[in-house]
Amino acid sequence: MELKLDAAKWRRLRGAARVLDALGASEGLTRYVGGAVRDELLGLTVSDVDLATRIRPEEVVRRLEAARIKAVPTGIDHGTITAVSDGHPFEVTTLRQDVSTDGRRATVAFTDDWQADAARRDFTMNALFADPDSGEIFDYFDGLADLLERRVRFIGEPLQRIAEDHLRILRFFRFHARFGAGEPDAASLQACTARANDLMALSRERIADELLKLLGLPAPAATVGIMLRHGILRPVLPEIEPERLARLEALMASERAAEVAPDALRRLSSLLPRDAALAEQVAVRLKLSKKARKRLACAADPSLEASPEALAYRCGLDCATDRLLLGGRTAEAAELGEWRKPVLPIGGGALIARGLREGPIVARTLKRIEDRWVADGFPSGPAFEALVDEALGSAA
Repeated sequence: MELKLDAAKWRRLRGAARVLDALGASEGLTRYVGGAVRDELLGLTVSDVDLATRIRPEEVVRRLEAARIKAVPTGIDHGTITAVSDGHPFEVTTLRQDVSTDGRRATVAFTDDWQADAARRDFTMNALFADPDSGEIFDYFDGLADLLERRVRFIGEPLQRIAEDHLRILRFFRFHARFGAGEPDAASLQACTARANDLMALSRERIADELLKLLGLPAPAATVGIMLRHGILRPVLPEIEPERLARLEALMASERAAEVAPDALRRLSSLLPRDAALAEQVAVRLKLSKKARKRLACAADPSLEASPEALAYRCGLDCATDRLLLGGRTAEAAELGEWRKPVLPIGGGALIARGLREGPIVARTLKRIEDRWVADGFPSGPAFEALVDEALGSAA
């Protein structure tokens, strides 16, 4: 059976018809491309719709504005305009071919050749175009066969694709984890293994972004195992050793049992030694946000409080959940659920009003009250008042 898109359904997408008409889709000037086509053919939810066009960027802007569609020059130097039609964005990119590449960025020239544009893309399943009027699929590199076989495969020579953009090494594994089935394509895997050191030329932000996307997928463990066995991450993350795969698998089992959503940072922590200082060093190297660095370091600390609620109060809900799941305390992690941090029902001013003299003793007494309150399970009412009276008596 010939695979096609439901063109009528896609044209009903909010704002789509206006953009397609403005950009000459019925004249063969503009087609759907890439991830949206791939996901629709796989029966997955389509979120963003990208368009490829023979029209030059300046003319794209002129046509959109003439149709009263907002044109945002998000990447106009590389041919990309975001058309905002009826409040819905469509990324429109003029057909391109590479003039030169250095593994991190490319210099491009515009073209009107659909196959030349497809040839510069990474994987065969990402190089599919679809006609907006008929739904016909244009497949220049056997992407449909690879899609149906759930096979992620570089277009053309894998080493050449990697030389153009080294990040494609990590993208290969992320796409395999998301779309692939069985063993990875042998030629693609061989090329990624041979060129793993190329990752060292990339910014650590790009590496972190791609790695966290991979780890955040529903079931990345098998693919991560392949990466570790082939030494893919060793040049940039030597702390992640093959034997740590078992910890990732155990964590994922705990997440499922506790019905806790998968979390990429938590999964990254499972692959690192339980050493807070080292985890923070890795986070700094990957240039993670301050919040993410703090969380990764916190998760690496194996210490636990007497109760999951006390742990969450001390280090925050995310870190408490991380530590409990990483420590195999699944039931306790599940208990936290939608826990919200309670507020200590008394402050220093109230202690002074009840007779405590001003000075450092106020802070010490308040800390003693808080510690006891947390240890006793956050009591309120008479139980809390008794706790306060006892602390004030000890401070007198």
